Amino acid sequence: MTEPALIAAASAGDEAAFRDLAEQYRRELHVHCYRMLGSVHDAEDALQETLLRAWRHLASFQGRSSFRAWLYRIATNVCLAALGSRPEPNATVEPGVLTPYPDAWLDELSSENAEPGARYDLRESVQLALLTAIQTLPPRQRAALLLRDVLGFSAKEVAQLLDVSSTSVHSAVRRARATLERHAPDRSPTTDDVQRSLVQRYIDAWEAADIPGLVALLREDAVTTMPPDPAVFLGRQAIAHFFATVPADGKLDKIPLLPTRANRQPAV
Repeated sequence: MTEPALIAAASAGDEAAFRDLAEQYRRELHVHCYRMLGSVHDAEDALQETLLRAWRHLASFQGRSSFRAWLYRIATNVCLAALGSRPEPNATVEPGVLTPYPDAWLDELSSENAEPGARYDLRESVQLALLTAIQTLPPRQRAALLLRDVLGFSAKEVAQLLDVSSTSVHSAVRRARATLERHAPDRSPTTDDVQRSLVQRYIDAWEAADIPGLVALLREDAVTTMPPDPAVFLGRQAIAHFFATVPADGKLDKIPLLPTRANRQPAV
């Protein structure tokens, strides 16, 4: 069935038609929610709320925009509400600690080519350095930047999605870009071979319970978290103490590590 036919059937109460309709956009909406919220689990909650609202309010879709844009409007509003309900970040703790996004899920997206009008392609838009900087933006700036520079919506379309003027969108995106330029690290990209070698050295040190060797591989500003526990360990020394006591009372080899990929880079 064509998309208009699926929309018509779903509007008439056909749940299977709505599932088929929503499935086309499920993964990209999930990635959008992840970029907005910085958490895979929060993104899953936001996605489910988005689809529930879309199903309940499908009759309000009048075709003035694409169905995809309509879904992004709902998803963005859900994320903005979620961000608005979060407590103010503690100044002594990272304002937002990202969780990794598996490459296997990113592979479900149709293409890595940048959308027309987008500044960032898929690989760039899920890099942890950029996402960390994005998490420092006020929520509506964050939304405007992602819709404009990552998803390639025009300023006019973003204004419609956010219920603001085009002037407000231009202003928000300009301020967001300036913030990213100040916060995003300017580092030369590491080759895949070097990254794979680093991951293997990390696994070898872990399996040998070589905590000094493990910590030596970390950057000085490394961060360790143990979700859903809110504890955050900042810097090499704090992480060394953490590894020496937990998990498994310092016996790291009891927890095996397997190489994988996340956010378009090697991971374990």
